[in-house]
Amino acid sequence: MADERETLKRAREGDRDALRCLLEAHGETIARQIRADIGQQWQSVLDADDVMQVTYLEAFLQIGRMTAETTGGFVTWLRRIAENNLRDATKALGRKKRPNPARRVDGGGAGENSYVALVELLGATSTTPSRHAARDEASRLIHHILAQVPDDYRTVVQLYDLECQEIGVVASRMGRSPGAVHMLRARAHDRLRALLGADTDFFSNTA
Repeated sequence: MADERETLKRAREGDRDALRCLLEAHGETIARQIRADIGQQWQSVLDADDVMQVTYLEAFLQIGRMTAETTGGFVTWLRRIAENNLRDATKALGRKKRPNPARRVDGGGAGENSYVALVELLGATSTTPSRHAARDEASRLIHHILAQVPDDYRTVVQLYDLECQEIGVVASRMGRSPGAVHMLRARAHDRLRALLGADTDFFSNTA
């Protein structure tokens, strides 16, 4: 028990080896559950390894906020991350239509306006700014916050949201399954929203 608490404490304090030990010890248990939860209709585009890869990445990013003091609490925390990833992936895969492209590219085609559309999609503004006035500042902001996220998150946002590539193209270029791309995009958006700040009124001075 004392060893468990010490390992968890060290992991929360940023000891990557301690966290790696916890993931190696308990990850497969969660992977088995996730494997059983993936519906047959998604098995060609998503597998448990996809889910767990993104889950492990999020574990390293979020470990400082974990409050569990027992192994059971850690497993519950990790399982919740994995279940959220699986839910986001199957939800996105289940959509029959692509998201409204106006939310990404303002009328079709990648370009400067895609940066404004991404800022709006992330909820960083409560106003409707002039795209012409705002796009340079939006581009600057997006580049700034993308530099602060993991490489896979940055890549999926660049390819899908900013360059407006089809999901299959993004998956091929990243060497990932479509399901993994959807998970990475959902987590990337979470990370970008956190960096932007929930109360950001980004365009208050640019409209």
